[in-house]
Amino acid sequence: MSDDPLLARIIPVLAGVPGVAAIVLGGSRARGTAHAASDHDIGLYYADAARLDTDRLREAVAALVDKPDAAQVTPLGEWGPWIVGGAWLSIDGRKVDLLYRSIDQVGAVIDACRNGDVTMHYQPGHPHGFCSAIWMGEVALCKPLHDPAGRIAALKAKTQPYPQALRDALIRRFQWEILFSIENAELALPRGDATHIAGCAYRALACLGQVLFALNGQYLINEKGALSAAASFPVTIGGLERVADIWRLIGSGEHAAALQTLRSLERTLGQMSPKA
Repeated sequence: MSDDPLLARIIPVLAGVPGVAAIVLGGSRARGTAHAASDHDIGLYYADAARLDTDRLREAVAALVDKPDAAQVTPLGEWGPWIVGGAWLSIDGRKVDLLYRSIDQVGAVIDACRNGDVTMHYQPGHPHGFCSAIWMGEVALCKPLHDPAGRIAALKAKTQPYPQALRDALIRRFQWEILFSIENAELALPRGDATHIAGCAYRALACLGQVLFALNGQYLINEKGALSAAASFPVTIGGLERVADIWRLIGSGEHAAALQTLRSLERTLGQMSPKA
């Protein structure tokens, strides 16, 4: 049981909901980087053979939340096949987010990632897309709070050490797209298509982040703050602080200069790391 009084209050209630196979703490609180106002991100894992009873979950959280009428609890699949669904809650004035995951489907994705099979999917809230390896990273970085059958522990054991096949697959999947995105943006320069240029620049930077995380054997579970984190990795590239300059230049209409800076970052990455 967690020594966090809020979690100590919440977890027994969630554990009693039919279909809850395991409960984990995710996000910054699991990684030890949280501040006092950080959200509590809680993963609810269920088995496909005994799916989570979201109606009972809604009833259970009503006794916990500050305003039962304001609590949002979704059915399974409401947020798409990768985010799945969950709840946005306020408990004792603190934000608590619940996320659903099928423990069987997550296990299958982890096995695929260990074999170098990764996929990308369109997903609102993830501007670069949802990489299937996120599910593996969530397990690797989470803190189990309720795992009576030891299924999360078994999955966590598969995430370490970071698989070489996953590293190679992510580099192979994303490194080529950095230059490809820059070149696509350059094609839009003559017509001054700022939206397209900015979109291509974002994709280039997001792919660069994926490569740096893979090179360092680190799981990337969210685009937010990825490049800032990558700047402090043992294996990284100099000049990541210039990302702010790229967006400043794009914002001021100096698109060619922004793309030149992007090209410099891409060349540096290519020189320090051969493609997988």
